[in-house]
Amino acid sequence: MFVAVLLALRRGVPRWFPVAVGLPLGVLLTVRLLDVALLAAFYRPFNPLTDWRYVGSAAESLGESSGALTAVLAVVVAGLSLTGLLVLTPLAVGRVARVVDRHRRPALRAVVVASVAWVLCASSGLHTSSDLAVASSSTAGLAAREVTSVREGLRDMEAFAAQIPVDSYGHVPPGDLLGALRGKDVLVVFVESYGRVAVEESPEVAGALTAGASGLRSAGYTSRSAWLTSPTFGGISWLAHSTLESGLWVSSPQRYDQLLATGSSDRPRLTLARAFSGAGWRTVDVIPANHRDWPEGKAFYGYEQVYDARNLGYAGPDFGYAPMPDQYTLSAFDRLELERRPGRARQPVMAEMDLVTSHVPWAPLPHVVDWPAVGDGSIYAAQAAKATTPDTVWASPRGVRTAYGQSVAYSLDSIVSFLRSTHDRNLVVVMLGDHQPVSIVSGDHADHDVPVSVIARDPAVLEHIAGWDWQAGLRPGPAAPVWPMDRFRDRFLSAYSPDNGG
Repeated sequence: MFVAVLLALRRGVPRWFPVAVGLPLGVLLTVRLLDVALLAAFYRPFNPLTDWRYVGSAAESLGESSGALTAVLAVVVAGLSLTGLLVLTPLAVGRVARVVDRHRRPALRAVVVASVAWVLCASSGLHTSSDLAVASSSTAGLAAREVTSVREGLRDMEAFAAQIPVDSYGHVPPGDLLGALRGKDVLVVFVESYGRVAVEESPEVAGALTAGASGLRSAGYTSRSAWLTSPTFGGISWLAHSTLESGLWVSSPQRYDQLLATGSSDRPRLTLARAFSGAGWRTVDVIPANHRDWPEGKAFYGYEQVYDARNLGYAGPDFGYAPMPDQYTLSAFDRLELERRPGRARQPVMAEMDLVTSHVPWAPLPHVVDWPAVGDGSIYAAQAAKATTPDTVWASPRGVRTAYGQSVAYSLDSIVSFLRSTHDRNLVVVMLGDHQPVSIVSGDHADHDVPVSVIARDPAVLEHIAGWDWQAGLRPGPAAPVWPMDRFRDRFLSAYSPDNGG
């Protein structure tokens, strides 16, 4: 098609032609490469309206996982590659145009032969692979898809803006909510990358869940589990967190920004944290991977206290992306919020906690130690020095999958050990994953399901959710209920708010 257009320009090639044709081709090639990258990591194509927003967080995550130098080099290489595509493609178009202009007759014969071959291949359905036809029109389809994606994104912005104020619990008096949990400390614990693949395919996780369920039973706990469908895959955890908290399907940065902007309004969207705060709980967020202020935590979510890498008191080494092991995060939270001191009365605590040891690259990996030995985390220095490095883990897909399972098992072991050792008899825990791991672990065509469990010592807590038909224990089976993650907030509030008809 390109050469045919050149042949139609009988008076030579205009100066503007290489830029007018080459620049869009360069952009489409860039988008195609980004599609490959995002399909491998998040199992979805590139979205031009929103995905550019991930550049900063991707670079930051890479720096925390692999070092600042690696992150800087990656950004430089990506920038140079993008610039090269956008500069060299127009230059290549100009060169081809000049060749065609000098050799019009051979070019015409080539166009005729190629057109006949294209039609024959298209009619016969000939493919070079299962995903690529010889007579491909994928470039035109890609251009059309990008235009459609932008248009649909703009429409989605309007549709989501209309959904945000529609809230069945937005006008319920705070005192009518969560009455069945009065006096309980409630933890919502996100385990990074804890997806269905971990439960169903990792022997390490299976062992941790079996041993964990047994250990919890012996300590007087009961638990029930099911599946939630996450709005994200492979990463971008904050979409899952905001979906669970708000009861809205937050599946893009555009929706996330729209939602959090309501924090400055007179009537912000009711989050789980706001519901607990209004009902008398102290609300806390624990995000150990954060190194900077996060005003949205208070403005939108309604947390009274935000703990991050700067104020959790950790003095040990980093473990890849994780600035501190999950066991230390749990220990610090216990010391800062749950520990009872003489003469100190406290409100019940509701906390969301992010456990990030199981974040990619799943190495180096810490090990559980005795709780009195955790201290300020200095004990982990010896573990970090001897741990397997990311380079070793990522030498093979099998090594990656094994390390992933081991890291999730460590997180689960830490939670179970924490619950068994705590003196807080009134603790209620909602433990869940935020998303499935990247495709190298989850495989092609994996779903978005993550496990969720409710754990408590008080049998009455589980009786309130008997109607959910969740399965006993920590390991949901294939027949366990599957809910969209945005349904959890309303069902949780309904189950534990008997004064409001729950």
